Amino acid sequence: MRIAICDDDPREQEQFENALREWDPARYAEKFPDGSSLLDAAQKQPYFDIVFLDIYMPEENGIRIAETLREISPQTGIAFVTTSTEHAVDAFSLHALHYLLKPVTAEGVAEAFRRLTELRSKQKKKISFAVGAKRYTVFLDQISLLENDNHAVHVSLSDGRRLKIWTSFGELEQKLDRSFLKINRGIIVNMDYIVQMGTNTCVLQDGSRLPVAVRHSAAIRTSYDNYVFDRLSRRKDPKEVST
Repeated sequence: MRIAICDDDPREQEQFENALREWDPARYAEKFPDGSSLLDAAQKQPYFDIVFLDIYMPEENGIRIAETLREISPQTGIAFVTTSTEHAVDAFSLHALHYLLKPVTAEGVAEAFRRLTELRSKQKKKISFAVGAKRYTVFLDQISLLENDNHAVHVSLSDGRRLKIWTSFGELEQKLDRSFLKINRGIIVNMDYIVQMGTNTCVLQDGSRLPVAVRHSAAIRTSYDNYVFDRLSRRKDPKEVST
């Protein structure tokens, strides 16, 4: 397991290591004094399993570092470490595992790892692809739309990014799950992002209006209705309600 601590203060790094060893003497953390060195190391595989990231560092913002880290390896768990709760909302918008206040304790470290284990037990499907010299790994539920463009595919993500991938549309289609629906030749949408499904047009949350194949509109509408019904039924299932 690859563990990282990113903090510009050596004393804080040492305090974290003491808390980590108190929780599990066999654990070892790679230490980084700034975001640049952390992100460089994050490019290497295997990716970090978990990163403990200080939010306040000289001329650096831990939230921005975390956003870049998410692009490199979405599967890496991020636990923010700070002296203030000021950025707690931003931290959890990035699906942070935990928000630890200094001084870090063994109990706080243990809770972060417990949440990492819980997250992995619910691991979401993801897909990897190359864009130029970079390689991206994204969760399927981050993808809202795929559009064919000759020998390339435009992939729209929930954060507003639009990536152009040089691959076969059919090959990429095979990697998707049942939440995706082909509404026209060369157009596949994630049904979780649909706000309106009409006879001729499909509207997504970002306002995109996409043409629906008229010849197959009835079957497309049926597939969408069945998906929505199944999703609502799962939400109402008492077995899935947390207590």
